[in-house]
Amino acid sequence: MKTVMENLEPQSLWRHFEALSAIPRASEKEALARSYVLAQAARLGLESTQDRVGNIVIRKPARPGREGAVPAVLQGHLDMVCEKNEGTHHNFDTDPIRLIRDGDWLMADGTTLGADNGVGVAAALAVMESDDCAHGPLEFLFTIDEESGLTGASEFPGGLLQAKYFLNLDGEEEGTLCIGCAGGLNTIARRKVACHAARSDAGREAWRIKVSGLQGGHSGIDINKGRGNAVRILGRVLQTLVGRMPLSIAAIDGGSKRNAIPREASATIVIDAVRHQELKSLAAGVEGAIQSELGAFDAGLRIALESVPHPPQVLDDADALAIAGLLASQHHGVLAMSPDIAGLVQTSTNLAIVSTKDDTVEIETSQRSPIESSKMAAGRMVSTIFHMARFEVEQTGGYPGWKPEPASDIVRLCQAVHQEILGQVPELVAMHAGLECGVIGEKYPGMQLISFGPHIVDVHSPSERLKISSVAPFWAFLTGLLERL
Repeated sequence: MKTVMENLEPQSLWRHFEALSAIPRASEKEALARSYVLAQAARLGLESTQDRVGNIVIRKPARPGREGAVPAVLQGHLDMVCEKNEGTHHNFDTDPIRLIRDGDWLMADGTTLGADNGVGVAAALAVMESDDCAHGPLEFLFTIDEESGLTGASEFPGGLLQAKYFLNLDGEEEGTLCIGCAGGLNTIARRKVACHAARSDAGREAWRIKVSGLQGGHSGIDINKGRGNAVRILGRVLQTLVGRMPLSIAAIDGGSKRNAIPREASATIVIDAVRHQELKSLAAGVEGAIQSELGAFDAGLRIALESVPHPPQVLDDADALAIAGLLASQHHGVLAMSPDIAGLVQTSTNLAIVSTKDDTVEIETSQRSPIESSKMAAGRMVSTIFHMARFEVEQTGGYPGWKPEPASDIVRLCQAVHQEILGQVPELVAMHAGLECGVIGEKYPGMQLISFGPHIVDVHSPSERLKISSVAPFWAFLTGLLERL
């Protein structure tokens, strides 16, 4: 039976990627993926170890004659971001990813693809079973729960790895070597709100205001691309409406992942029926204004209205006004650019999720910077704004950045091997995103780190795509590097 992987090389890498795509592996739910990896190690007769949180280390001896090579570890994370388009019927706890091949691109049917980091894990498994790569002593580290908080890396113990070189296979841009990354912090705000029963007489109507059609994307890598934030846009819509017409707000919800720019958000409101046309006109006006502001950066914005059943309760007016204003005013985006690396974001904040449950509103944000003081300053700025709106604030999930070392042995070797095998001097880059390199590297002083991978675009969104023609060069570089360590 033909599959979308038909005739793709290297066959072993694509075979493992297809197998992983059939395995549900949401963050914190990687048990089946972990079992698959352990089964491969057992099949090959390789030593494996699990730490207390479920990270896996597998060791493979050097090929004969290569025992004296510098030991290296290949690392990838087992989990994937689980995002789907509205209207896509997919259960990430049970359903396989439905793969689609479109020319030189591999994607999924209405969901994230999971190439981040499934293709890196597949490459490591292919090396693990390879009998024609003349590598030295190897370790393979498969971590859990990278996407929702770098939990696996944070809990990974020191002293377990023996390698000198750490090869992270979570890169996403061909022709580059990543040599640094941002640290991160989560700032979460909660506030109790007063509610009262909603009027449901014949003169009142309930409407759902929905913001959709935005690209979303990774809250680090895509934060400087000018894309719209559905939560912030919804706040602006509500703030506009509250200032122009009497209404009650019953619920505000938007975003789904702390490390993703929110693509969709919605609010339920109750108005006098005679205000229906005014509501449509005001919403259309905000839609047109924001479409003009976003332009080609995010051309798909839509603000729609749909009639819904009357909610049982609504927020008191003062609380509703304060929350709408906060969502419209809380910063989202770039705070500072790097003075050292052209085009690199240095510090940012992402307004990620808003949710209402009973009498509590919760708002989740994340801040990023490779500079610890800048990261903490961004967190204080966001917290201060929350406090002014009488929210309680909690900060969690802080993790360190990874300082670039462009003159390290592994960087210079990778540059030379890349030029030798692929005929191109790779660009050295740093990422405005959290990589496990920084977290794990902090526990292994002296270990030299680098990150690379094939070409993947629009990660953390249903538009995620893997460039098929970039995978074979990635594999050639990886195996060539291992043979030259």
